[in-house]
Amino acid sequence: MGRKRLQEPVDGRPTVHTVAARAGVSIASASRVLNGVGGSPETIRKVREAAAEVGYVPNAIARSLQSQRTGLVALAVEDIGNPVYVEMMRAIEAVVAGSGRQLLVHATGGRIDNETALLRRLANRYVDGMIVSPIRVTDDHLTALVDSPVPVVVVGQLAADAPVDNVRTDSRHGMALAVDHLVATGRQRIGFVNGPLDTVPGTARDAGFRAALARHDIPVDERLIEVGDFQYAAGRDATERLLARAEPDALVCANDLIAVGALHALLAAGRRVPQDVALVGMDDTELARMMFPQLSSVSLGSAERGRRAAELLLQRIADAALPPRREQVPPSLSIRASSAATLPAPRPGDPPTTHPFTEGVTA
Repeated sequence: MGRKRLQEPVDGRPTVHTVAARAGVSIASASRVLNGVGGSPETIRKVREAAAEVGYVPNAIARSLQSQRTGLVALAVEDIGNPVYVEMMRAIEAVVAGSGRQLLVHATGGRIDNETALLRRLANRYVDGMIVSPIRVTDDHLTALVDSPVPVVVVGQLAADAPVDNVRTDSRHGMALAVDHLVATGRQRIGFVNGPLDTVPGTARDAGFRAALARHDIPVDERLIEVGDFQYAAGRDATERLLARAEPDALVCANDLIAVGALHALLAAGRRVPQDVALVGMDDTELARMMFPQLSSVSLGSAERGRRAAELLLQRIADAALPPRREQVPPSLSIRASSAATLPAPRPGDPPTTHPFTEGVTA
């Protein structure tokens, strides 16, 4: 018995009909094998051999329409050039790739309208799910998250009752680790260079810094606090403004990009790091280890948060009925050369040092 005549589409590419005819099986049987559903060993062998003979390539769009799955997962972050998001992205991509999916990355610039528009575009179901790490969270965000037609996991702080899967860290505790370390090395005039206070991390890190000083009975000196943006240039500019009006013996920075800017501003101003000013960043990215001196930094577990977020998302895609989950990754401090030294002995000719809150006070 001869082979059935091959049925070719208009554009000449082989279809499931082509494969079925070549294999001598029904179209339904060929479709089941090609979609991984199964069949008898003999049918699977015939269909696979036939597909190889005719050069059959599955139509991903058609398959996604049938399965309601695209094989794509999206990640939305403020700035894809920020090392903390690079580490998060790598961890997410490893988990996503292990599930046979691909990762699409969006940079939102931290703009609320960009993030909410992106969430609302999910109604077109161009991805199976999304991980988003907003630095500002508004009522519009929460509405878009709850109304999303596909699963969404948020990396960052959300209200305790938000009905969304969430992976977070504790920036306040991270600031406490940094301040405790600096106080332990004898620092008392501890400054802080932060990002915008209208952001979730900026607010949390400001509160954590102030609370940490209070625990050590160190009054807050507003001259030692400066606000800029979470970028290198803003960190350098903010540090220059701070140095123009105050003399810190240590600086804590709200992320590593700010800390690198602060390092360059300190060195340009003739301050030795860590002898004159100890320096601690936050996020503990590769950037901290690339500087000279290497930067002490508080790790907020960016890679671990990304990994857990990806796992939560895949679980949610598989079972939409799961209750909202909330996971927390604890911070840790990596101490390096930028803050490891205790206060040095005065150099010959240096004036006596005084604490700004005790100057002029006699015993």
